[in-house]
Amino acid sequence: MTNQSSESDVGADGRVPDALVAAYRESGFVRVRGVLDPDQVERFRASAEAFLTAHRAESLEKQGAFSQLVNVWQRDDDLRALTFDSRLGRIAEQLAGFPLRLWHDQMLVKEPHNNVATEFHQDRPYWPHAGDRLPLSAWIALVDVPPERGCMTFLPGTQHRTGLRPQDLHHEEDLFALDPSLRWVPRVTVPLRAGDCTFHSGYTGHMALPNRTDLARLAHVVIYMDAAATYSGTAHVVTDPLGLTPGQRLDGDSFPRPWADHDSR
Repeated sequence: MTNQSSESDVGADGRVPDALVAAYRESGFVRVRGVLDPDQVERFRASAEAFLTAHRAESLEKQGAFSQLVNVWQRDDDLRALTFDSRLGRIAEQLAGFPLRLWHDQMLVKEPHNNVATEFHQDRPYWPHAGDRLPLSAWIALVDVPPERGCMTFLPGTQHRTGLRPQDLHHEEDLFALDPSLRWVPRVTVPLRAGDCTFHSGYTGHMALPNRTDLARLAHVVIYMDAAATYSGTAHVVTDPLGLTPGQRLDGDSFPRPWADHDSR
């Protein structure tokens, strides 16, 4: 089911090489190999499969592109350990260059023989944040994700293209209709082995290919935001139940910084 790489880009100090930091800041995304070791991959894959079986009907995505389950860290202790893994948060802060908080996590699952692509889009326009610097996501492969299983394709350098409305994940032309110049950006497809991770900016244009294989594509995504971000007042499934007022800091127990306090592996 998996073919974990023996190579890891994460040093003994939990940091990645400066060259990867530079690549992230230039391109708006980077692959980090071997963030999880093989034992962790098997542990978290089994937990993700069990959680999906129990909660698949709760998916926020209803149009068949993928199953999306948000804030799983609040409902599953094992997946909480993955979301709170200190290496992920520390690498994210190293790449960003400023303090971060957890925005939310999510499971993104493409079922076997799902022939639907997740079309090009940016993440940040969906989020009710204000006063923030570039957020970023850690996209962790819990199974091998070659192109035919639905890995991601990125538009390098597009993390600087801000100000667009939220795009339609199901419409292949929507992002390019908003900014036709993005159509001509060279595209980079990044296959991952189980335990590898990509980090990408919330404004970096990206898409996910269809899953044409016999195995579900299991990805666990941890999304980090600027620790100084405030609530913009826009509706969102994460913030709607919290009774926030515009301008209020997004902090406290709902948006923790676990990597700053202890190693939660």
